[in-house]
Amino acid sequence: MSYTWRLTGAQETQRFAEQLASLLEPGDFLAMEGDLGAGKTTFTQGLAKGLGVRQVVNSPTFTIIKEYQGRLPLYHMDVYRVGDDPDSLGLDDYFFGEGVCVVEWASLIEDVLPTDRMTVFLRREGEEQRMIELVPQGNRYVKLCKEFDFDARTGD
Repeated sequence: MSYTWRLTGAQETQRFAEQLASLLEPGDFLAMEGDLGAGKTTFTQGLAKGLGVRQVVNSPTFTIIKEYQGRLPLYHMDVYRVGDDPDSLGLDDYFFGEGVCVVEWASLIEDVLPTDRMTVFLRREGEEQRMIELVPQGNRYVKLCKEFDFDARTGD
């Protein structure tokens, strides 16, 4: 089962993620998938805002992991350049920590990802259009998707 929305522009993508953040709890895990320019970092910026993060959030492409403090800690990772040894990064400390974990290009480390998670697929559909698909794995994330209600027309 999956849940899909079509959004227009970066601001709407951020509002979507900001609203989703209001439902997140310690230990939640979001696996992000999407081509370059699909909006993964834009989505994470909205998530951070919804978690009360005040710092500037940008892509952790070269640092691999960035940590931010808000209502909950936010662990933002980009594993595109991790290579064959993701275990060397001590990812379990983040994956099973007290914060919210967001991993861009998560499918590259599929073998070490938590079984229960929310996969967020972002796809470009034209210059400004984005399709966001939430795929819940595990009871926690199925419940979260059922609770989440975003209407782009009203901003709610």
